[in-house]
Amino acid sequence: MAGDFQALGDFLDDALELPVTGRDGTVRTYRIEDPAAEDGLKIERITTMAARLAAGGTVDTAPALDDGEELDLYRMCLGDAYEDLRAAVSWTRFRHVALTAMMWITADRETAAAYWATGDAPGKAPNRAARRSATRGSSAKGAASTTRKPGSTSGTKAASPRSRKAAPDQP
Repeated sequence: MAGDFQALGDFLDDALELPVTGRDGTVRTYRIEDPAAEDGLKIERITTMAARLAAGGTVDTAPALDDGEELDLYRMCLGDAYEDLRAAVSWTRFRHVALTAMMWITADRETAAAYWATGDAPGKAPNRAARRSATRGSSAKGAASTTRKPGSTSGTKAASPRSRKAAPDQP
């Protein structure tokens, strides 16, 4: 019965809007439209093959896509925003936008948002910079919240190795 189902447009996300800082320092919001069904199928095949290979598996001997189609993966993911993004942003940001769009197309908005925020594929260990940042953040936080303990409870300072050398010997 049709009454049991909402129209697809009522609850599916037909676009992804991503704010990106361009080479000129200006933040622009790029709208990535849901790809055509044919492009979506190609994107699914490419990502499925890549996942299979990454997991140590093999793919069929007959290529599912030709070289030109594989090279157009980002164009398929970004649609009409491809040229504007390519002209306005650095390679790193371009790639991040394209991969975020690919996560949205092949998985869902939540997976894309997680990738957007971290740059890490779902299930992948955090990158080295993120691990370092987390370590620094926790050690800096710990250092700021602790009080230095005195070296002596008798009220005298313990001499450092340098001050021992500088102090004259006493009988």
